[in-house]
Amino acid sequence: MKASSSTAPAVELAGITKRFPGVVANHDIHLTVRRGSVHALCGENGAGKSTLMKILYGMQKPDEGTITLDGEQVTLHTPGDAIARGIGMVHQHFMLADNLTVLENVVLGAEKLHGIGGKARAKIKEISDAYGLGVRPDALVEDLGVADRQRVEILKVLYRGARTLILDEPTAVLVPQEVDALFDNLRELKAEGLTVIFISHKLGEVLSVADDITVIRRGTTVGTAVPSETTPKQLAELMVGSELPSPETRESTVTDTPMLTVEGLELSATDPDGVVRAVLDGISLTIHKGEVLGIAGVEGNGQAELVEAIMGMRDPDAGTVTLDGADISHAPTRKRREDGIGYIPEDRHRHGLLLEAPLWENRILGHVTEKPNSRKGFLDPKAARADTERIVREYDVRTPGIEVTAASLSGGNQQKLIVGREMSHLPKLLIAAHPTRGVDVGAQAQIWDQIREARREGLAVLLISADLDELIGLSDNLRVMFRGRLVADADPATITPEELGSAMTGAATGHLEHVEEPADEEQEAPREGGDSE
Repeated sequence: MKASSSTAPAVELAGITKRFPGVVANHDIHLTVRRGSVHALCGENGAGKSTLMKILYGMQKPDEGTITLDGEQVTLHTPGDAIARGIGMVHQHFMLADNLTVLENVVLGAEKLHGIGGKARAKIKEISDAYGLGVRPDALVEDLGVADRQRVEILKVLYRGARTLILDEPTAVLVPQEVDALFDNLRELKAEGLTVIFISHKLGEVLSVADDITVIRRGTTVGTAVPSETTPKQLAELMVGSELPSPETRESTVTDTPMLTVEGLELSATDPDGVVRAVLDGISLTIHKGEVLGIAGVEGNGQAELVEAIMGMRDPDAGTVTLDGADISHAPTRKRREDGIGYIPEDRHRHGLLLEAPLWENRILGHVTEKPNSRKGFLDPKAARADTERIVREYDVRTPGIEVTAASLSGGNQQKLIVGREMSHLPKLLIAAHPTRGVDVGAQAQIWDQIREARREGLAVLLISADLDELIGLSDNLRVMFRGRLVADADPATITPEELGSAMTGAATGHLEHVEEPADEEQEAPREGGDSE
């Protein structure tokens, strides 16, 4: 019997099972999402969350089970079917065309709604203003940072009239203030009767914004929870069977030996309006052996360009980059790699992996001329395969084998493969851009441990992250980047995420001192060691 659509759950999944060659992604999953609620879906990488949401979005068909929307059982053959029924999805890895403008991306495939001209532009502006998305319709997507791309994706979904939004790791790219703003938006959507399914690994955020929580482990539902009756510890144990890891680094390993020195780095770029502007403006920094230097900043303030200049992907207009005493300011990227720079890129799909290539070929990327990938100037596939098996074992990359494509792995397992590849070459300097973005608490702990272990042995690390707890916990020193300049520095032993977030918006400059307030005392847990420069 069909329930009335006003009282029926927005989404009801019953007995969902999905098998792939060599792996069961979902097994007998049950999920009920109330209309007008924020429902969080938690689980470690590879637990089957993304597969489940792709089934709900019509991207994949379940082998068994039923989908019921607003009390009516449905079969979704394509995302078009899901969109027609008011389901919209914002993927963790964005589905945008880089060479098109924001307006073109939003209207693409939805031209019948409001055309492609003034009416569409007005609708985009109306939605952008209503939810504080701050989207510029004429900006080229390739010129946008990750946070702006995410806002475009959310706008795209709302533009198509979605009543149920699936958000996959939506806060991974946001600073605390932006997370608060997003959560305010979600509460507004909820107040207007919209439904949000929120996939997240950040358990504190889940508990603050969700009305209901469903936990998935190893492909099946293992429990549901109500935030008011649950702690992060209980949720973590339900998710991965162990306690929540902490990025906190207690002992200092900073030496007096500089590993990377950047002096007076300048880089300009032409923006979409044809105006030349400085994206790096007099950047100077030093990272010593055994030191993690954290760079905080709202995305789009020059962090990506700084990484690209150090990696040799962009040639600076002025300034010098010195690695272990050698000037590499204009050296090619391959030379820098051979000289000992490891690189965990911001976007693993665009810059870290060949998605359709097998894992052992991905192990070779960026290290083609180095052992064990090559011998006497020739590739050595046998040795590369053997070493890939070792990485899979040592870094707990969950995969049926090394011949499967990188695309078939979950995001966290892709990230563990990249970290394993980079650490296998014993780098002198590791550039880690968002090293744990979109990975679960278990994988996060492993990656933090790998960085800490290498740091003890003298590795210098440039850490760029949107996760302020990660930045504060792992770093020996912190710098804040704003509009292409380093505007502030802070001691991670005393700074709070809120103070750091405030500096990231340009509200504070110079040396940031923590102002002790009685209300903050319980939250403050300064570590030993900290800054020993």
